[in-house]
Amino acid sequence: MAIRKPSGQRSSRALRMPLAAIVALACFELVPQIRSSAALAGCFASASGVLLVWWAVIWARASARDLQVDIVLRPEHYRQAVTQLAIYVFWGYYWAPIRDGAALIAAQLVFAYAFDMLLTWSRRDSYRLGFGPWPIIFSINLFIRFRDDWFALQFVIIAAGFLAKEFLRWNKEGRSAHIFNPSSFPLAIASLVLIATQTTHLTWGEDLANQLIAPPQIYLFLLLVSLPGQFAFRVTTMTLPAVLTTYLFSEAYLRATGTYFFFDSNIPIAVFLGMHLLVTDPSTSPRTELGRILFGTFYGATVVGLYAFLAWIGAPTFYDKLLQVPLMNLMVRALDRGAQSPSLAWLSPERLGASLTPRMRSLAYVSLWVVIFSAMTAAGGLGDYHPGFSVKFWEQACRENRRDACTNLARLESDPCRRNSGWACNELGILVATGRVEAMPAAEFFKHACAVGFAAGCANQQALASNARDFRHEDPRLQDYSWILREGKAARPNLTPFEIYTQACDRGWMAACRSLAGQPGRPAPGPAGPPRE
Repeated sequence: MAIRKPSGQRSSRALRMPLAAIVALACFELVPQIRSSAALAGCFASASGVLLVWWAVIWARASARDLQVDIVLRPEHYRQAVTQLAIYVFWGYYWAPIRDGAALIAAQLVFAYAFDMLLTWSRRDSYRLGFGPWPIIFSINLFIRFRDDWFALQFVIIAAGFLAKEFLRWNKEGRSAHIFNPSSFPLAIASLVLIATQTTHLTWGEDLANQLIAPPQIYLFLLLVSLPGQFAFRVTTMTLPAVLTTYLFSEAYLRATGTYFFFDSNIPIAVFLGMHLLVTDPSTSPRTELGRILFGTFYGATVVGLYAFLAWIGAPTFYDKLLQVPLMNLMVRALDRGAQSPSLAWLSPERLGASLTPRMRSLAYVSLWVVIFSAMTAAGGLGDYHPGFSVKFWEQACRENRRDACTNLARLESDPCRRNSGWACNELGILVATGRVEAMPAAEFFKHACAVGFAAGCANQQALASNARDFRHEDPRLQDYSWILREGKAARPNLTPFEIYTQACDRGWMAACRSLAGQPGRPAPGPAGPPRE
């Protein structure tokens, strides 16, 4: 005869799990990276302390309750977690801050489990244990992570996501469901606060958006790792319209202005990531095919609109993929009703191939997406090297006074200048001194160029002081080409001078072609083809 344990005893056993998570969170203070930072150590001590007090309150009342743990392994959780983990591993191999943040991401995962269990048992007796927190934590950290001195706010936005999931709910198809994507909601709230307070510098957000391009063939990699989820959960109907909307607008803008709307791509890589992993949560998106197509189209269109608006108000533009998602979550029931209404029924793709099973329809959409992605890549719209990364492209566009071309050229040259490229600082100084862009005084750029031994910078510094306006350009040096050739990618280590000059020559830098003549035993070739633009 089986002996049933008293409910209080089961509750005590269940409560060991959040207690173990709280102890594990406190043990992260022993990690050298965390122990060496007073801000991080204090943050972890405070978070552990708050959770422990919360746990003690629940434990004190547990004897009269029957707290339980139900193991529920949902494919949409663990498959997405595997996809995101693959992205972290690949990206981290090429960009050190991702590797350096591994312990902090793991700590957030432990915090999320403890917080989620305590929140659940504060309201009801049964907790569903699974992989649910994994995609939430991974998604948040793909887009925003607070720097060490402000890392406590990372725990705050995680808590906000779980609180929204628990309390902000509605009736969807006859059952209670959370309204907002639990990772997108806190990301959007954090984005609004950071924009309003002009404190984006407290986060890694802008670096994450810019450095996702660092790994080779990253667009192709994101496509491949997302395909199993796209097929299994039939979310290609959101991703594909989002990509097409943004891509086609970029192409139309290029035809109209001769420049790229997003500066360095047809679809920024972080936006591309968002189209695959941020707005494709099956629980917070429409159910109908037409509803999902409209949902994806709206996301692509709002990325464009938010990018323009954020640039206009002088805010960081990388928020363009984060701010709109909660609003879209609120629209899902209306989109499904609209998709099923007689006025829009004729647009529904479900009328085509109505005899196909859901899996076959999903396979058809995935296959179409692969074909379209291949065409975009072949056309140069997606991939490692986009004309928008090319200094040559923006120099020519600036000379022709195309829309925003000089501003984008200055943006492209600002990072090498900060890293002591005399050529980039000198070119920036000329752009400012001739009134083509507004930035810090031109004298500061010329001074910096002169300080790192770039002769033209010294000459232009003297010319500016004497009110002359005939500024001197000078060819890049070897170390300058090392930055120019990066074109959005990480530095390529251990390249010989010959290899650097050869690559620069192949991309249209004639001075590099002449410099090859000075390399031992090497003839001076001409460019292998037209400039890579």
